Amino acid sequence: MTDTTAFRPPRNQWWDVWDQFKTHRGALVGSVVFIAILLFCFVGPMLWPYDATYIDIRSRNQGFSLAHPFGTDQLGRDIFARMMIGGQVSLAVGVVAMVLSVFIGTAIGVIAGYFRRVDGALMRLTDLFLALPLLPLLLVMSMLYRQKLTSWFGVEAGMFLLIVSAIAITSWMRTARVVRGDVLALKEREYVLAARSIGTPARRLIIRHILPNVLSPVMVSATLMLATAIITESALSFLGLGFPPDFPTWGRLVADGVDYLQQYPSRSMLPGVFISLVVLSVNYIGDGLRDALDPRIRGR
Repeated sequence: MTDTTAFRPPRNQWWDVWDQFKTHRGALVGSVVFIAILLFCFVGPMLWPYDATYIDIRSRNQGFSLAHPFGTDQLGRDIFARMMIGGQVSLAVGVVAMVLSVFIGTAIGVIAGYFRRVDGALMRLTDLFLALPLLPLLLVMSMLYRQKLTSWFGVEAGMFLLIVSAIAITSWMRTARVVRGDVLALKEREYVLAARSIGTPARRLIIRHILPNVLSPVMVSATLMLATAIITESALSFLGLGFPPDFPTWGRLVADGVDYLQQYPSRSMLPGVFISLVVLSVNYIGDGLRDALDPRIRGR
């Protein structure tokens, strides 16, 4: 008899990553919670009969019921519908800001780690941004550019661009430092030195050999950055410098519920719980990805 295992095709490494990821219970629970919140925010409005902006003064300040599971606000708007729409905005801001921040941080980290001539200047720039007080800087940017962007792109699109850009510009530094450290170690590896010795251009060497090997810290930074971006957007909306009052986000819903905290505490608690669940689930997913993408841990 012939050994059939010798003729099996090589197994994709992503199956090994998935096998390691499944062993992390917190990451699995976090994934389930995060997917449930995504379905709630993006599929729920298609099935829910109430519109988030519909005002019904006769139904204002109602408690929990079958018709309104989270009650209604002071204008009679359904809080359940506003939670779903607010989640769409908060998650969209978090994802877009995360992508921009990780792209900027990865690009600066790779360039600083591979090209020694610009390393000092880029790292001093990174240290400068790390030394800046982020929340006051975000507040100043919001006050300076709010009117210009809203006049050019409209209120909603202008505020979206402003908040996403402000979060991305002030959040790329840690990703850059982590990626730079990995690139400094990778460029001295044998396969990189061999590729360089046969005349491989720097651009191709970075794309083929450097970037794939910094995927693990980049993906972990992305998950953590998503949580940070959602918290930052919520803080700006809570301070009144985010989206307009009639445009719900989780942070805005928390701020709107503060005035009614004693009579109706659930108005602030519910969006706060959803923010906490997203942040916790994303952090656990990041922990699981860190372990799954680390070849020294995978397979244990």
